[in-house]
Formats: sequence, C-alpha cells, structure tokens
Amino acid sequence: MADKEYTIINMRTDRAKLAPEINRSAQLCYQINTTDPTSPKIKELLKELFHGHVADDASFMPPLHVLDGSKVTIGKNTHLNFNTTIMSAEVTIEDNVKIAANSQFLANNHDPYDREKLLTAPITIKNNAWLGAGVSVLAGVTIGENAIIGAGAVVDKDVPANSIAVGIPAKVIKTIPHPEQIKQG
Repeated sequence: MADKEYTIINMRTDRAKLAPEINRSAQLCYQINTTDPTSPKIKELLKELFHGHVADDASFMPPLHVLDGSKVTIGKNTHLNFNTTIMSAEVTIEDNVKIAANSQFLANNHDPYDREKLLTAPITIKNNAWLGAGVSVLAGVTIGENAIIGAGAVVDKDVPANSIAVGIPAKVIKTIPHPEQIKQG
C-alpha cells in the first residue's frame, strides 16, 4: 500500500460529516434496486445518485451498490451490469466502457494498524475498456484505454492502454496488436 498516494479519512472524527451522503446514496440505491429496470424513473434516480455526473446514454442493470455517489462519474455509452459495487473515493469511468456482472471498484481500504482510518485513492477506467465478470479494481488503479480485464481478476496496479490482464493479482499477458481496429461504442 505504500507505493500509492492515499487520502486518509479518520472515521472517529469524520463519520458524522460523511454520513449524510452515504445515507443518501444508500437510499437512492435501494430505490434503484427496487424499481422496474425499464422504467424511465431509473435514469432520474441515477442522475440524482451521481449528482448529474452520469451520461444520459449510460446503462445499468440493478442491483447497484454505491457508497458515495457524489464521488462517481460515469461516461457516455458505458454499461454497468448486474451487481456492480462502487466503494467510492473518486471513481471515474470514462466513455464506451463495458463492465460485466459482479464487478467491484474498491477505492478505499482500512489502515492495517488503525482500522478506523480509511485509505482512499482514485480509480480511473479509461475509454473503451472492458472488464469481465467478477473483476475487482483496487484503490489507486488506472485501467488504460482499450484494456481488457479477464473475469475474476483483482487489479491492484495500473494496466496500460491496449493490454489484456488476467489473474490474481492481474498481470498483463498480451498487448492488443491493432488497437486502431477497435470500434468505439
């Protein structure tokens, strides 16, 4: 954990300040997860959850679990499949990103010596990345443009653009030879 730049949140002193947004996000996730997924109301709830930082054409399949919607941005033509979990510090998911079911964005972690301190670092998923089912992305990671992350991978380090990474921890196994041929969107 030492090689990343973390923001420290002390839950002893900051819990009351964070609680309103966490509670608001939990209530909105509950509403999203109990609303007909074809209802136009879903788009309104998502805009509210993410404070408007979600593209109109982004799509989601409930259930969705978000700790702090104020710190999440979702780009154009991006799809988050069933059971996406976002433990928010700052999570930015750019345009044309495909996220399969049961994926997790874990932008926070506990200090190993003081469990009341959260260590947070931003997660960024660049344009046109594709994450397979059950992928976990840890705090401080950037997944590069056009990258593919294999199902079940745990991504604890940056993945370069045009790479394919798999495993626990995720390792780059291949570079996409002709990224210019990848269709955007």
